[in-house]
Amino acid sequence: MAKVLMKGNEALAEAAIRAGCRYFFGYPITPQNEIPQYLAKRLPEVGGVFLQAESEIAAINMVYGAAGCGARVMTSSSSPGISLKQEGITYIAGAELPCVIVNMQRGGPGLGSIQPAQSDYFQAVKGGGHGDYKLLVLAPATIQEMVDLMGKAFDLADEYRNPVIILGDGILGQMMEGVDLPADETPGTLAEKPWATTGAKGRKPNVINSLFLDPVELEKHNHHLQFKYDRMAKEVLWENYQTDDAELVLVGYGSSARIAKAAVDQARALGIKAGLFRPITLFPFPKAALQEACKQANHVITVEMSMGQLVEDIRYNLEFKVPVHFYGRSGGMVPTTRAVLEEIIRWVKSGKEVN
Repeated sequence: MAKVLMKGNEALAEAAIRAGCRYFFGYPITPQNEIPQYLAKRLPEVGGVFLQAESEIAAINMVYGAAGCGARVMTSSSSPGISLKQEGITYIAGAELPCVIVNMQRGGPGLGSIQPAQSDYFQAVKGGGHGDYKLLVLAPATIQEMVDLMGKAFDLADEYRNPVIILGDGILGQMMEGVDLPADETPGTLAEKPWATTGAKGRKPNVINSLFLDPVELEKHNHHLQFKYDRMAKEVLWENYQTDDAELVLVGYGSSARIAKAAVDQARALGIKAGLFRPITLFPFPKAALQEACKQANHVITVEMSMGQLVEDIRYNLEFKVPVHFYGRSGGMVPTTRAVLEEIIRWVKSGKEVN
């Protein structure tokens, strides 16, 4: 199939339909509005349901209901809207229901700005709601990857009975690139869900709940969830770029990784052995792959559109054996390739001065 030029938000929405999504509940917020706009037109064409809820809180609870019935369901929003959904997200995780949640991040805190950011990293990977729960978090860096990961997101959600977040940003949502769209999923290829509340037709009723009044039972449930999160470790995805001999490794995800990759190329042209490690799964995090990519690095620099969040996990996963530095912009400001290159040169020179 020939490539189609599409805006990121619209390509993601079309990919969701082709992955079998037939229900969408959401509420408008920039910079993700093209997702509900596109789905409002396309879902009825394929027998699906689009509903603009009265609020983000209502939308995520509608997702809860549809997921409980076994449907492939999605919602999308941007940073403040995702914050409003946190109570519903922890309920969905506690009830072990599959769904996909898209966050096209914007500047914060508070209402912040409508410009791109990556300051929701902690919220996504640590759990923005209450309780001991985890979400699978996928971080695409191109529109094609966003399309490709959408089908995987729904499959992972079904396999683990757990919400999956696609963590994008305003750049990925608004830019345009050529994409190869996947074929439509056929109903027979989708996972069966015997646990779903589809009506007790000759069987005992299914009960979906996240309330355990007996503390013994709740602890047992938490152990069960933790065992599931541990099993997710096999789902790690990452990209290495020029790390085989890298003495300085950049780490970034999403749009920041694209900028960092260009800086690596420019550093290599100057004779600097730089490389890039890009985590695609932010949870579970590809710890072993990161350590391998940085095994001969003298310095590691995270490149972020935040005040420094990913950097904490990089230091932890490298077990503080390598100096890890932070470079970032916030509030909707985007790092430039030149600025990242200057950071590379600065730390390379600092090492030579020490020696």
